[in-house]
Parts: sequence; structure tokens; C-alpha cells
Amino acid sequence: MTFMERIYLPAILKGMWTTLKHFFRNVFGKTATLRYPEVKRDFAPVYRGWHVLKRDEQGRENCTACGLCAVACPAEAITMTAAEREKGEENLYREEKYAAVYEINMLRCIFCGLCEEACPKEAIFLTDRIVPTDYVRQNFVFGKDMLVEGVEPEKRIDVKVRQKHVTEKK
Repeated sequence: MTFMERIYLPAILKGMWTTLKHFFRNVFGKTATLRYPEVKRDFAPVYRGWHVLKRDEQGRENCTACGLCAVACPAEAITMTAAEREKGEENLYREEKYAAVYEINMLRCIFCGLCEEACPKEAIFLTDRIVPTDYVRQNFVFGKDMLVEGVEPEKRIDVKVRQKHVTEKK
């Protein structure tokens, strides 16, 4: 090693030059952060966010508690308990069986969309809404109260159906 390499002075100066170059680029150039409440970032069209359990046109829940979404979930974030529909509840649930308890642990969820693809009744969708933050772990277990959309038309959540790419065999 030469004398200059042994005293590490060129390496130190090179590191300081890189630091100053990035510092002035961020101060006078484009910033990396956004002022969130005022300026919102554009998301990709394939962004997957908050889950929603859809209702049909009559306001009944689409979910029949078949459990395919829970089986398809690689993170095992979905748990449900099935129950039988009682007399007089025909306006609440489509089928004889429904999900009495439906929970998604959002801390475990990897937002892969496999639950959406596995559902035969098109009951669960991933929307473009951001999952809110919190400091308590228990608040990230979303139950039916946070997942099922409202009955009123103004409380319905518009879901953008993603195009499924199907390759044809020739």
C-alpha cells in the first residue's frame, strides 16, 4: 500500500464528497418526501390495499364461509367461523351458511390477492384504500365490522376488477 492509501485520506475525502453531493442534490433538487395530507402519491393500477367483503344488490353478504380464502392465504392471516342461517335472516345472508366471525390479521397479510382469486362467490376484494396505521397490535385484526361494506348505496365501495392475463395455448 502506498503512503496515501495507508492514511485513508483519499477514501475519507471521497466519502465526504459523495455525502455533500447527495446533500446539495436533496436540498436544491427534487425531494424524496411528500407532504402527505396535502399531496397524495399516485399508486400503481395493480396496488392492493384494504380488504372488503362485498354485498349483493339486495344488501346480503356474498360470503358463504367456504374457507377457500383462508386455505389459499400463504400467510395464514384469515380466520373464520361458519354458522347456519336462522329463519328471518334471509335478507342478511345469501346462502344457508355464512361467516359468523371473519377476521384478517393485517400484520400477517402480504396483500398477495390469492384470497380474492380463490373466492368462488366474489365476496372478498382488495381495494385501493390504504390500511391505517396504529400503535396497538390488536387494532390490526380487522373483523366483519371493518371489512363488510355498508348496505346503503353511498357506503358501497367501488372495486376495480383487475384484468386476468390468460395465455391461450395454440
